[in-house]
Amino acid sequence: MPDALILRPLTPEYRDDFLTVMGPSGACYGCWCTYFRLPPKTRAAMSGDQKRDLMLGKIAEGPPPGLLLYLDGEPQGWMQIGPRAEVPQWNNPRRSSTPLPDAPADDPAVWAITCFFLRPKARGRGLSQVMVEAGIDHARAQGARVLEASPMDQAKQSKSVGLFVGSTAVFERAGFATVARQKPNRPLMRFTL
Repeated sequence: MPDALILRPLTPEYRDDFLTVMGPSGACYGCWCTYFRLPPKTRAAMSGDQKRDLMLGKIAEGPPPGLLLYLDGEPQGWMQIGPRAEVPQWNNPRRSSTPLPDAPADDPAVWAITCFFLRPKARGRGLSQVMVEAGIDHARAQGARVLEASPMDQAKQSKSVGLFVGSTAVFERAGFATVARQKPNRPLMRFTL
């Protein structure tokens, strides 16, 4: 683990650091972390530049759409976290993350961690665990009452692109409990704040 590890909310003054983490192609296949923000047809019709600009607009208008991770002063990671209402596709009734009646998507105190992205040199070092733990503190400080995630139980490879949702084991270690299993291999997990 590096000596200097910092996590901070992605506010407008750190937008260039977000661009650095995402890289020129926008992270996972040019997603720019719009996967859970836009309907699939809308997202597919957009260029990478349009998706990037959408996220830059979210950063500019606030609240922060996630947390940035810095190692020794360099931006190396990103975790999307915020109210469920900000990620409408995550609330789709056909997903493993479908909201439960006691934590509706339109409740501003119901938050979710929906995805992660780490630059290649930061992977495989347990940093997603650090990010989840920082996310709990961040959500609590912002008045969330519950924080949910729908990670993956197992991936075919430890560095599978499908792990952008995180690993179940990481969330279990952080104290999340499974509250539903609406799809195989993808529990809905919750941390009560």
